[in-house]
Amino acid sequence: MHVPVLLGPVLEGLDIKADGLYVDGTFGRGGHSAAILNALDAGGRLIAIDRDPQAVASASTMLTDDPRFEVVGGEFAKLATIIGERGQNGKVDGLLLDLGVSSPQLDEAERGFSFLRNGPLDMRMDPDSGIAAAEWLQTVEEKDLRSIIRKFGEERHAARIARAVVTKREHAAIETTGQLAEIVSSAVPAHTRKRHPATKTFQAIRLFINNELGQLEAALAQSIDVLQLGGRLCVISFHSLEDRIVKRFMRDASREAEQYRGMPEVPEEFRPKLALVGKVISATAEEIQANVRARSARLRIAERI
Repeated sequence: MHVPVLLGPVLEGLDIKADGLYVDGTFGRGGHSAAILNALDAGGRLIAIDRDPQAVASASTMLTDDPRFEVVGGEFAKLATIIGERGQNGKVDGLLLDLGVSSPQLDEAERGFSFLRNGPLDMRMDPDSGIAAAEWLQTVEEKDLRSIIRKFGEERHAARIARAVVTKREHAAIETTGQLAEIVSSAVPAHTRKRHPATKTFQAIRLFINNELGQLEAALAQSIDVLQLGGRLCVISFHSLEDRIVKRFMRDASREAEQYRGMPEVPEEFRPKLALVGKVISATAEEIQANVRARSARLRIAERI
């Protein structure tokens, strides 16, 4: 089982009740789920969700044989449907979303997420649905590719990279992560590099292929209906695009609707739905040394009110 990021702060943030109902919206390889389950007694329950069939299949028998645990294959963007089908909307004591790509997805070359491991250029979190990155790159218009790399990768060399990709595909299909990484590297000026030049482009394409930011926005909106009063929402993000969405959602949900702000009487549907809990939490130097993936992790916590 891989090392879960910010485990201590997550368990503290969820404020676990031993007999409570919890949802791990991003099961991954089950590190957070195992720890949450360990904090529950016989009356507690944990529902885990993951869109990656390999993640669901990886759930250990130690977890799946536990009557308190259920793992569901599906997108966390369908959170309210999944929880509603079990009659639990408005009854959840804690919801965890650990965003981004999991360590096993990065480590397995055939998944096509990593520019450090040569493999098929896929990038789909659910390989059974959607379009693989290689197929998409063959047909996407240069202006759209430029826009996506700029928007989702915050890459200032987006125009050069998009042009290089389009030029290359005219001669041969771009089918592997190694090919794409090489094309991007050749397009990014050497003097501007602080890390691997393909980092931002791979992030951008992955976010687009999986609609990750749209999925996040949908799940956050549904969290209000899923959580019961006093229930906690914990979200771990790994880059500024995700973190901005989480920060803005929690901030807006913790205020009255703008048209009623500062007024003595606010109709119930326009009152704050969340209260912010503490400030953003980052990994300690010790955790980063033990698990480099924790370096960019940011945890934000809110409580349903």
